[in-house]
Amino acid sequence: MLQQVNGHSSGLDAHGGEALREDLQEFLGQEAPLHLLDDLTKVNPVTLETVLRCLQARYMADTFYTNAGCTLVALNPFKPVPQLYSPELMREYHTAPQPQKLKPHIFTVGEQTYRNVKSLIEPVNQSIVVSGESGAGKTWTSRCLMKFYAVVAASPTSSESHKVAERIEQRILNSNPIMEAFGNACTLRNNNSSRFGKFIQLQLNRAHQMTGAAVQTYLLEKTRVACQASSERNFHIFYQICKGASADQRLQWHLPEGAAFSWLPNPDRTLEEDCFEVTREAMLHLGIDTPTQNNIFKVLAGLLHLGNMLFADSEDEAQPCQLMDSAKCSLRTSASLLCLPEDPLLETLRIRTIRAGRQQQVFRKPCSRAECDTRRDCLAKLVYARLFDWLVSVINSSICTDPNSWTSFIGLLDVYGFESFPDNSLEQLCINYANEKLQQHFVAHYLRAQQEEYAVEGLEWSFVSYQDNQTCLDLIEGSPISICSLINEECRLNRPSSAAQLRTRIESALAGNPCLGHDKLSREPSFIVVHYAGPVRYLTAGLVEKNKDPVPPELTRLLQQSQDPLLKVLFPTDPEEKAQEEPSGQSRAPVLTVVSKFKASLEQLLQVLHSTTPHYIRCIKPNSQGQAQTFLREEA
Repeated sequence: MLQQVNGHSSGLDAHGGEALREDLQEFLGQEAPLHLLDDLTKVNPVTLETVLRCLQARYMADTFYTNAGCTLVALNPFKPVPQLYSPELMREYHTAPQPQKLKPHIFTVGEQTYRNVKSLIEPVNQSIVVSGESGAGKTWTSRCLMKFYAVVAASPTSSESHKVAERIEQRILNSNPIMEAFGNACTLRNNNSSRFGKFIQLQLNRAHQMTGAAVQTYLLEKTRVACQASSERNFHIFYQICKGASADQRLQWHLPEGAAFSWLPNPDRTLEEDCFEVTREAMLHLGIDTPTQNNIFKVLAGLLHLGNMLFADSEDEAQPCQLMDSAKCSLRTSASLLCLPEDPLLETLRIRTIRAGRQQQVFRKPCSRAECDTRRDCLAKLVYARLFDWLVSVINSSICTDPNSWTSFIGLLDVYGFESFPDNSLEQLCINYANEKLQQHFVAHYLRAQQEEYAVEGLEWSFVSYQDNQTCLDLIEGSPISICSLINEECRLNRPSSAAQLRTRIESALAGNPCLGHDKLSREPSFIVVHYAGPVRYLTAGLVEKNKDPVPPELTRLLQQSQDPLLKVLFPTDPEEKAQEEPSGQSRAPVLTVVSKFKASLEQLLQVLHSTTPHYIRCIKPNSQGQAQTFLREEA
């Protein structure tokens, strides 16, 4: 007969009986030991409910990392936990005989990849895929992993080489605040949301020391420069210069205190990411000197003033739209900051140049007010996208090393998480397409490959049911007909695109695919894709135009007239480029669409991932309010 349970007497008195019932309930409910389970595969039974209960118990106990078989689950603590990422803890995981026996941590994954490289077992190169929805902590995780490698992989012998290693590691770490300032923004879900994807290749020499790095970026959300959703903000850098500029800089950049800019919503909101000095210091470390920095910020101020150029409807279609009186000062200021002639700037925004006929005759057609706004926005997006690409190239030239000096690499992939908003467009389609491809990569590498291997070897194995998303990928990218191919085809047709017509074409051509749906209650033309993470409704309005991403040649020619040193670098005058801009109608090459370029870069990325040993970190957002010590199962 059982005498004690957890030290309580099993007597028949009321107090003892109540204690026994509590102990039995605790034992059977598994509430007490749940926070001690460091691997979700140990939960019994493994159901969604028990997994969420386990994660919740660990989260409430300030335990933010849990293994899930081959994946590490990372819960966003939504509060500073400095002791969890200290250099001392990094070294503890690095020097442990068996780091996997320590508590689950991103440093466990980091150390495993590093030891795999040192073991020289093929494939030697490693990759870590950091995934999760916006606000789940992907950027922070990638940043901490870079710090980890900077500590454990920088161990030179001589004092001179130690200085070199410190310079290399510091430059690599300093690339983070620059890319976050120019590529991240405050959204509804995340104060520091990455609006681009990036793959960082950390390069190691034969002694397994970090000698350099290379950054590859994907699909910058450049539309944010000129269009921000309600309650969201522009890229951080615009707020940094407006809040952090000195009195002299404000005069130079025409940014007086309290100035209002159409493209700078919610300026009163103060964020940790608004620190201008951190960005400037990081740029200095990467060789971007103070005059060049001031040139960059002057151009950005010019874009802000450009956004205040508002047009009025023209009473006569044959006459160009006039600037509103309140915008005339913005024209002068923007032209001055961008070092552009004022009259050609205004004329380029208001008048469209058309070349037609065999002789390529030039016709000038006044633009409607909507077209003027579109051309103004296009000019800003063009400048910002070129500036961002230039910054990435500067970062790479500073942190990259001679190809002969490194023999292996560890790649960190930080991509935008799965997105589903009330209104979704081409950006979300590309982002979710990338997530589908990465999900397939995960399934193929870990589940399908392992189970097929067991079957080939004749081992007894009950096949685990897993979700194969090939049907969804066929819908998005399949051949010969898919959503992407139909959108691209619309771009090639020389006709105005109709949102309703595009929806009809997609529904009729792909009706047999079970992952395609439609919303009968939607007032706007749209289609639904049933992704592995859930259904998403995409609006067809604007899809084709965004996919074309047209840049009128006269905008590029205007920017080539600039006397600004930076814009001269970003928009060089190239005679060959001019010849290519004006080909005859017979030899005109097809325009490469946004979808086509993104698909090509995604395929290139997946080739790299397939050539490495992959590791997965899944970041999870415990609640949508960003509150510490709050775990909402329905949201996680």
